Amino acid sequence: MRILIDKGSGCCNGVGRAISTAEQYLSGHDRLYSLGAIVHNDAEIQRLAGLGLHTVGYSDLSSLRGSTVLIRAHGEPPSTYALAREAGVSLIDCTCPVVLALQKKIASKYAELSSRGGRVLIFGKRGHAEVNGLVGQTDGHAVVVENMDDLESRLCSGAVDPSRPLALFSQTTKDPEEFAALAARLREAASAAGNADVEVFDTICRHVSSRHKALRDFAASCSVIIFVCGRESSNGKVLFELCRSVNPRSYKVEGAEEIPAGIFRPDDTVGICGATSTTRWQLEKVAAALSSL
Repeated sequence: MRILIDKGSGCCNGVGRAISTAEQYLSGHDRLYSLGAIVHNDAEIQRLAGLGLHTVGYSDLSSLRGSTVLIRAHGEPPSTYALAREAGVSLIDCTCPVVLALQKKIASKYAELSSRGGRVLIFGKRGHAEVNGLVGQTDGHAVVVENMDDLESRLCSGAVDPSRPLALFSQTTKDPEEFAALAARLREAASAAGNADVEVFDTICRHVSSRHKALRDFAASCSVIIFVCGRESSNGKVLFELCRSVNPRSYKVEGAEEIPAGIFRPDDTVGICGATSTTRWQLEKVAAALSSL
């Protein structure tokens, strides 16, 4: 049995930067608080907890006066910074530069469109930390669209009026092909309503978008795929489904102990890959476990 680790898998730059920042701070301090899980990866959260990183929620801030709190790569809405000031906590802002640029772009476009009765749409997962931060740039007025059915429902209900100026953005970790399909449908609806004022901003992270083709090729080149990611990883769910669409013998696990028994053949080439929230050490640990079979 041959075992390969996908060279492109591992934490994206934004998540890796947040983790490195936390590690650096904790090398000289006993404790650091993270506002929300620093990464959607239980194994990595447990490792960092051992170093002194504690995950907290918004309701905890009022009791942390004088403490230091890390803003994770997903980013936060303006209201969070105001809450932190009121609570008297110091912030280490690890918002991913790509997300930060997107927040600024959405805030600017919302200010422009709101004066013309327009609407900002965001393709993303409702309630996701990054999406909450993006919606916060519009004072909560952006419409979040999760998929094509959701868009159709909102067009039908009037929540999205295709006759008004529209601007479509995307959560940075979404599927580029699905985003393109949504953009095409939105333009079609607007054209039918006599509206040519539709702007589409492809704000999917280049690291993420390039991963789709590379991972598709990797999955096709292997006889079995072991996809490693946390259960809460939105990006992991998207990338795993991509692998499975190419290679039916794809299995999603959080660690080697979850790999189903009896799935391998002597002549298999087993590919190990993961989400943008999956650390390299986890991929290597799974590879080591497979090597010992």
